[in-house]
Amino acid sequence: MALTIVIILCFLSASLVSSIVTLQNPSFELPPANLNTNSASQFVLLNSDINTIPGWSYQGTVWYVTAGKNVSLPGDGHGLQLGPNGVISQTFSYDGSDDYVLTFTIAPSSPDCAKQAIAVSVSGPSVSKVFSYQASLGKETWQTYAYALWRNELIPTSVLTVQIESVTARSTGNSACWPIVDDLLLSGINYPKVSVGNFILNGGFEVGPSFPQSSSQGILLEAESNIDPSSPVQSALQYWIVVGTVRYIDSKHYTVAEGLKAVELVSGNPSGIAYNTVFLQSGQVTLEFYMGDAGDSCVGVFTVVAQVGTRKWNFTTRSKGDGSSNKYSLSFNAPTSPTEVVSISFASYDETRNSNNVLCGPVIDGILGTYSNGSPSTRLQNSLVIFCLGLVFTFLFLA
Repeated sequence: MALTIVIILCFLSASLVSSIVTLQNPSFELPPANLNTNSASQFVLLNSDINTIPGWSYQGTVWYVTAGKNVSLPGDGHGLQLGPNGVISQTFSYDGSDDYVLTFTIAPSSPDCAKQAIAVSVSGPSVSKVFSYQASLGKETWQTYAYALWRNELIPTSVLTVQIESVTARSTGNSACWPIVDDLLLSGINYPKVSVGNFILNGGFEVGPSFPQSSSQGILLEAESNIDPSSPVQSALQYWIVVGTVRYIDSKHYTVAEGLKAVELVSGNPSGIAYNTVFLQSGQVTLEFYMGDAGDSCVGVFTVVAQVGTRKWNFTTRSKGDGSSNKYSLSFNAPTSPTEVVSISFASYDETRNSNNVLCGPVIDGILGTYSNGSPSTRLQNSLVIFCLGLVFTFLFLA
C-alpha cells in the first residue's frame, strides 16, 4: 500500500492540473430571502433575523446593492455592501487542490466615495490581506483583485472557509463610503507541470487566477507580506512573487505577445515580478522574454530592469500603445552552488498613464530560461525520476 502511495505521489508531482471550485451565489444574483421587493432604493439593509443570503453567512451591517445611477458593478448586477463590522463568509469542500486563489471585485458606493479610502480584508484558511480601491488603477468604478488563500497543510480538514470583511476607513471622509463586494470566483490551483526546454515554471503566466466573465480591466495582483518560502504559490500568480502592483491580463481584452495571459507592470515605484530558482549545475544561462504594451493606449518610453542575483540589465522601448512587442534576451553564468537560491526579477520604476489617466506600463510575457548546453528542465525531470526510484527501492528494501 505504501509503495502504491509513493508511485501515485511521484506521478502527481510531474503532472497536475487546475480546477474551478464552485462557490454558491458568487455574484449575489440570487437575492436574500424575504427581501423587501417594494423598496425603490439601490441599497437595502439586511436583517440577519429575517434575510438570509443564498450560499453565504453574514454578520454586522450588510446592504444588498443593485447597480444603477450611482453604483457601477460588473454586469450591472448586484453586490453586497459591507458596513460597520460587516462580514460575509462561505465554506466550501476541499477538492484536493494544492492551494486556492480567490478572484473578487470591490467597488465604491458612489463616484464621490471613489476618492475615499475604502477597503476589505480577505481571509483564507491561514492568511489574510487588506485590499483598497484605487481609482488610478482602472477606468471603471470597480476593480478586480486576486488573492492566494494558502491552505494550512498542518491542519487536515475537509472544508475551507473564505471570509471578506469591511475595513474602517482611514480617512475622515464620508462615513457612508463602505466597500461593495461582487463577482467572486474561486480556483483550485495545482502546481504547473515541468516545462520541457524551460527552467522557468509558468514563464508564460498561463497558470494564474481565473477571469470572471465580466472582467474587462484585468486582475490586479499585489505584493504579499506573509509569503511561505517553501510554497510554490508565492502569490496569486503561481511560482511568481509580485512586487508593488501588477495587472494580470488576458488576450480577450488586451494584447499579449504569446499565449493567452501576460503581466503588465502598472504602479511604478516599483512594479514587478520575481522568480526564485536553484540552478542544478554551473554554466551559461540565457533568458528570453517579450516586452511590449497591452494595446491600451499606453504611450511613452518603457524601461524594464531585469535582475539576476545582484546583476542588472536595463531594457528600453518606446511604446505607441498599439499592442506591439519585441523579444529580448540576456545571458549570465549560473552559480556553482546547487543550494544557492537566485532571484530573477523584472521591474519598472517609472509611472505611465494612458489616455484615460489610468496607470499602465510595460507588458512582460513568454519568459524562457535555458542552459547553453541543454535543457535544465530535462535534468529536473531526470532528477525527479531518480528521486522516485530511490523511494520505490527504499520501500521495497524495508518491506
